[in-house]
Amino acid sequence: MNPARLVLPALRWSAVTGFDHEAQHIATALELGVGGFIIFGGPASAVEALVASLRERSGEALLIASDLERGAGQQFQGLTELPPPRALAALNDPEAVFESGKVTAAEARSVGIDWVFAPVADLDANPVNPIVQTRSFGETPETVAECVRRWVEGCHAGGALSCVKHFPGHGRTATDSHAGLPVVQATMRELEQADWLPFRAAIAAGVPAVMTGHIAYPAIDPSGKPATVSPVLLGLLRDRLGFEGAVVSDALIMEGAFAGRGEEEAYRDAVAAGVDLLLYPRDLRIAVDAISDGAVSPGRLAEAMTRYERLLQLAAGLTAVPPTDGAEVERSLASRLVEQGMRRGDMPALVPPFELMLLDDDVGGPYPPSSSGYVAQELARLGVPLGAGGSRIVLAFAEPRAWKERSGLSAENHERLAALAPEADLVVLFAHERLIAEVPAGPPVLLAWHRQRPLQVAVARRLAAPGPRHLL
Repeated sequence: MNPARLVLPALRWSAVTGFDHEAQHIATALELGVGGFIIFGGPASAVEALVASLRERSGEALLIASDLERGAGQQFQGLTELPPPRALAALNDPEAVFESGKVTAAEARSVGIDWVFAPVADLDANPVNPIVQTRSFGETPETVAECVRRWVEGCHAGGALSCVKHFPGHGRTATDSHAGLPVVQATMRELEQADWLPFRAAIAAGVPAVMTGHIAYPAIDPSGKPATVSPVLLGLLRDRLGFEGAVVSDALIMEGAFAGRGEEEAYRDAVAAGVDLLLYPRDLRIAVDAISDGAVSPGRLAEAMTRYERLLQLAAGLTAVPPTDGAEVERSLASRLVEQGMRRGDMPALVPPFELMLLDDDVGGPYPPSSSGYVAQELARLGVPLGAGGSRIVLAFAEPRAWKERSGLSAENHERLAALAPEADLVVLFAHERLIAEVPAGPPVLLAWHRQRPLQVAVARRLAAPGPRHLL
C-alpha cells in the first residue's frame, strides 16, 4: 500500500507558460505515485491534453478533479460558465439546478475531469461571511438542501463524481479559512436543525465524497481543532449523518488547517482524524512523508485506501454524457436572471451614448479576476454608442475572493460608490443582493450576481433593448 495514493496535488495553468512550469511538480508526483490531481485553469484543449498525458504516464488509475461550482467554464476556457449557486436558487427552479449539475459534469468529462468539487452545502447564514456568500444556494436550510440534492443528482447524471462541501458548515463563519482559523460557536442542536440538512440531502442523493472545512466548533469539540484534524467533528459525519463514503480535506494550503500545528502534524493529524484524501498540500513530499512514517496506524491508512479505491471504481463505472449546447444554457440562465433582476425601482429609459462607470472590488489579489469589459464589448457589438452625453450607468463588481477577508466593498470602493451613484441613471450590481443596501438612495438597481461573461452579456442586451435601442 502506497500512502502517496491518498494525496492529490494541484496543477495551475499560467497565461505565460501554460502547464509547462508544472513539469517538475508533475514528475515528482508521478514518481511518488499520487492518487490523482486537481486542475485549475487553462483552455479546454490544453486541459484535455494534460489529463491524457497524466493518465498515460501514471501507469495507475487516477482521479482528476476540479473546483467547478459555477460550471466547467469557471476553470476551463471555452466551456460553459453558469451563474453562482445563490443566483441559480433565485430562479426557484429545481430543474435548472439539476441541469446545471448535469452540464457541469458532462463538460468536465469532455476534458478528462471525472470528479467535481461541488456543490457547496454551506448556508449563506452570516452577512459578514467573507468567503461563502453567492457560493451558497441561500440561507434557508430547506431551500439549500433541495438545491444540493438536485445538483448532486444532475452531476451524477452527467457522468462525474460530486463532492459536497464544507463540513460541518462554513456558512456561519466570519473569518476566511484561507487566511486564518474560523471559530463558530454554534451548538450541535443548531447544526442538526439547520446546517446539516443540506449535507444529509447530499448523502441521501448518493454523494460519494464530503469535503471538510478548516473550522473550529468549540461547543462540540472543546479542543478547538479545525474539523479537518478533529476526530470528534469527523466522527459526527460518520455517526450522526451516517456517511460511509470518502472524506477529503479542503485545500491544505489554507491557514485554517495549520492553526497551532506544523505542516507534517497537520497532514498526519488529518488522516488520523478520519480524512481519507489530502487535497492540494503546500508541500507534496512533506505530505507523503508525514503519512508514511508510521505515525498513522496501518488500519486507518487501509481504511482510507479502501475509500479511495471505491471512488476509482465509481468513476470508472460512470458513463460520460455528450455535452449539450452549453452556450444555450449559458444564455438562457443569464437572461432569466437579468430579466428578473430589477431589485430597486424600474428599469429606466436609457439614452445613448451610455457612459459606463466601473467600480471593481475584485482586483488586487494573487489571481486576477475575469474581465470587467464584456458589457462594453457586447454593447459595441450591438451598435450602442458609448461615451459621455447620455445615460450614466455604474457597473459594480464584487465577488467572494479568498484574499479579501471581507464580505462587502472595501472602504475605498464604498466611498467611490457613494460618489458615483447619485449621478447615475442605473447601478448594475455584479454581486450578492445584500450589497444593494450599500448603494445610496436614488438610482434604480439591477442585480446581475456575478462578473462572469454570460451575465455581463445578458446585462448589455437588456440595456440595449428598450426604447430607441431596439438593436437586437
